[in-house]
Amino acid sequence: MKISKILLIVIILLAFILRFYKLGNYPALNADEAAIGYNAYSILETGKDEHGNFWPIHFQSFNDYKPGLYFYLVMPFIKIFGLNGWAVRTPNAFLGVATVALIYLLAQELIKKRKKIKDQKRADLEINDNPKDMLPILSAFLLAVSPWHIHFSRGGWEVNTATFFMVLGLLLFLKGLDKNRYLIFSFLSFASSLYTYHSARVVVPLLGLGLVVIYWKIVRNNLKNYFFAGVIMLAILFPLMKDIIKPEIFSRAAGVGLFADPGPISRINEQRGEHIDFTLPYPRIIHNKIVNYSLAFFKNLSDHFHGEFLFLSGDIIQRNRVPETGQMYLFEIVFVLIGLYKIVRSPKSWKIILWWLLIAPAAAALTFQSPHALRAQNMVIPLTLISAYGLAYIINWIRNLEGVSSKLNRKIIRFSCFVLLFAFIFWNISRYLHMYYVHMAKEYPFSSQYGVKELVNYFKENGNNYDNVVVTNKYDQPYILFLFYLKYPPQQFQENHVLTSRDKYGFSTVGFFDKFVFQDINWDKDRILFPNSLIIGTDDEIPKEANITKKIYGSNGYLYFEVVSN
Repeated sequence: MKISKILLIVIILLAFILRFYKLGNYPALNADEAAIGYNAYSILETGKDEHGNFWPIHFQSFNDYKPGLYFYLVMPFIKIFGLNGWAVRTPNAFLGVATVALIYLLAQELIKKRKKIKDQKRADLEINDNPKDMLPILSAFLLAVSPWHIHFSRGGWEVNTATFFMVLGLLLFLKGLDKNRYLIFSFLSFASSLYTYHSARVVVPLLGLGLVVIYWKIVRNNLKNYFFAGVIMLAILFPLMKDIIKPEIFSRAAGVGLFADPGPISRINEQRGEHIDFTLPYPRIIHNKIVNYSLAFFKNLSDHFHGEFLFLSGDIIQRNRVPETGQMYLFEIVFVLIGLYKIVRSPKSWKIILWWLLIAPAAAALTFQSPHALRAQNMVIPLTLISAYGLAYIINWIRNLEGVSSKLNRKIIRFSCFVLLFAFIFWNISRYLHMYYVHMAKEYPFSSQYGVKELVNYFKENGNNYDNVVVTNKYDQPYILFLFYLKYPPQQFQENHVLTSRDKYGFSTVGFFDKFVFQDINWDKDRILFPNSLIIGTDDEIPKEANITKKIYGSNGYLYFEVVSN
């Protein structure tokens, strides 16, 4: 067996360990994951989601209408393993590992080795000296250990599943340039990504446009097969297109869109006001929505290529980041720059990767939160390929050191360079894993719903003798986590709950079901309104003089709830 194949197996095992270690309980399950799990459970039990919608394409959930494919992927795992964190996260983690294998195959397809190796024995023992020949295995390794990819593989993050389908679709398209049988599967993969996550609905059409333009000569000569695959894809997407134009679904997308940001409008008014006569045509031509929102879009787009976001601090949203860590490793600054330099000098086989890199954050740039690691997660694929290309050139340069006359000195310098290179890489990876497992939950205690599982377990043991359980809604969507951990019968919930109107961010919630009430805790009022009840709030909401029955700590040691028996 070639060493490259052995290395690939080792890398896939490494990717598996990094994505499945403590997968069921770290980080704590968040509200979106609980919504995926409980709605999948509800479909299994009743054929309807939590709100009574029959086998939906978009799940209403918190009135954010989540794309539904990942919900359905989770269903068989819940059927087998029950309603728990493992069942919700396993499909995504598995597809994260599969993407590591796919990027290896994609890199192979990109380079298409033409050089025949004369010495077959040497080929069986080592990787070829050509940097391009090292690209597949290095791409797989860098994606396996990528902070960006690991983070969104370890959870019920639909975006990572969408990225898997995008990589698969591109790989099959490139194979389909030579063999038509791959085309239909390529188009089906791209269609699957559109059913999985919102941002794919912007990136995939742009990626498809790039494929057609870049490979137009081949597409033109085989137009009938591409047209047939496209018709099949449109037929599969018809239910999605029919569903996505519904006002409630469209309004949610508009709620986080760039045009929901009033900043550019305020800037227009400010700029026009600086003119002597703002009613003249000139100020309106120069300062208007088209200009200012376009500038905002391109600024958002460029923010995703900023070094601080990529290599130093990452996303500003705590749920999407690890302390003191960028979306990529610090050492990849050099790899990416070298890779880009080499690619720009000979871009022929890299055009589609460069195009993908450019349009990858387009969906994120169309929202007012930028840069956004979640919505731009597919960006990790082209960046990893470019970084691996740069690393391949560095390794090749060290192997073929020039300007050193002594053979002994060359060996010593080569060995020292490799030791320093791999030591720095190992240190970066080790530090990231340390920050992820030791510090993340403690430094970002509200990045996920820590403490809720412990609270529900306390209720199971002590709450049945109370008329009501009043729970603070200070933490994100507590009702869905109670439903999840209680495995509350979906049919009962469907018949007895009310979804609130949308808040300023476009989300709704459930204020009560059964004996549970979720609201801001007002101690002086609630202790009178809710006799014979458990009142559960934060340490800020519960006064120190109250008869606190139990303090609930999360797995990170942070105090989240205080329970009072009223």
